[in-house]
Amino acid sequence: MTHLTIQAGSFTFKARFEDTAAPRTCARFRELLPFRNKVIHSRWSGEAVWVPLGDLDLGLDFENHTRFPSRGDILLYPGGFSETEILFAYGSSSFASKMGDLAGNHFLSVVEGQEALPDFGRTVLWEGAQDIVFSVG
Repeated sequence: MTHLTIQAGSFTFKARFEDTAAPRTCARFRELLPFRNKVIHSRWSGEAVWVPLGDLDLGLDFENHTRFPSRGDILLYPGGFSETEILFAYGSSSFASKMGDLAGNHFLSVVEGQEALPDFGRTVLWEGAQDIVFSVG
């Protein structure tokens, strides 16, 4: 499986796993599928939404990590300085938390539905938390 579907509120995206650059993160996330949670707007990272995962220990280290995701990049922060989380950039973003700058593992890239990313971000910002499901297909 190289692609998955992301249903976020009323928005649907297709994303590609970044297996070459982040093989351990991709393999670990596949074990969690289907993955269901809530997505909320970021507080410190600019045009991004995030899925807080608290103290979840996925047994991951940094790989293919970045502080500056591009629109449609999805990062997994494995924890450490701040809580474990998934960051989903819908526009200009600089990954940070109340603890300061962070870098997350870029493990997914949106390949279908990019045109809806700004509307998705605005929906989360103005309407609040949305259900999000990552699934095969």
